[in-house]
Amino acid sequence: MQQAGQKGAGAPRVAGSPLAVIEAWLAPVEGRRLLDVGCGRGALARHLVARGARVCGVDPLGAAVAEARAGVPEAEFLETGAEALPFAAGSFDGAVLLNSLHHVPLPLMAAALDAVLRVSAGPVLVIEPLAEGPFFEAMRPVEDETDLRAAAQAAIARHVSEGRAAIVREHTFDDVRRFPDVDAFLAKIVAVDPGRAAAAARLRGAVEARMAQWGTRDGDGIRLDQPHRAVLLCRPAGL
Repeated sequence: MQQAGQKGAGAPRVAGSPLAVIEAWLAPVEGRRLLDVGCGRGALARHLVARGARVCGVDPLGAAVAEARAGVPEAEFLETGAEALPFAAGSFDGAVLLNSLHHVPLPLMAAALDAVLRVSAGPVLVIEPLAEGPFFEAMRPVEDETDLRAAAQAAIARHVSEGRAAIVREHTFDDVRRFPDVDAFLAKIVAVDPGRAAAAARLRGAVEARMAQWGTRDGDGIRLDQPHRAVLLCRPAGL
């Protein structure tokens, strides 16, 4: 694991892509009814629809859901939290939580996992960013998600240890991300959470310094890898 101030420390991971993991682990995507949990503005839904999936996205933020509906009219979107899914058991062939479990309020994480496992007749793929790596370190002045990301991993582990979910497979990889400058990076993290906008503007200089410290110069831009853990879960028989 990289430690603050030790640029490049730690064993390198295999570079990967969340989208590639989703397509491979939930294959075949075409024709399947998939639930996108924490869909945001619909980026993943758009990708899955283009590959022939029938997608329903859910998100608790009304503004994000409205934008997703406008941008991906082929999919269905509902404004709701993951812990309160209004679907019958086994309504979907599979479900994805892409970078979304750590955004669920801590007291609701277990209920969210239970709800997603209930409505999916197939596997549930959880892909979460880890609290380490260049991207994470560059973002920390704006928002330090150390505790949130750790809580998401702990919630998965607790579900498995309690017999409420079983791990089918798991994989840790580096999602390679490149940015031309600090403003492009800040635009990315604010798009994920508009509530970061004020801090991003105020702390631009600090973020720029950390990008120089942790990033790798790549052509005309900066490479900031973000380690992710992908876990494919299923509901144990009899539950």
